[in-house]
Amino acid sequence: MTILYVLIPLALMLLVVFVGAFFWAVGNGQFDDLDSPAYRILMDDEGPSKTPPEEGGEATTGQERTNADPGADEDADDEDRGQ
Repeated sequence: MTILYVLIPLALMLLVVFVGAFFWAVGNGQFDDLDSPAYRILMDDEGPSKTPPEEGGEATTGQERTNADPGADEDADDEDRGQ
């Protein structure tokens, strides 16, 4: 029963904090436009870039692809183990 002397003031303090946060958000315009963010995901972007890809036909990061077969290393490891 004595825990109520702690929990009731704690609950009231949390209530004051949340109500204060709500009024702060309303005052700073957090709830002004609720519809546009939902429609923004449906709008198209500017479109693809007009610049051609780099030489080699693929966009690269400056590093060459060293192994065209990603499973080749695993096959080589299996052969080393005699499987």
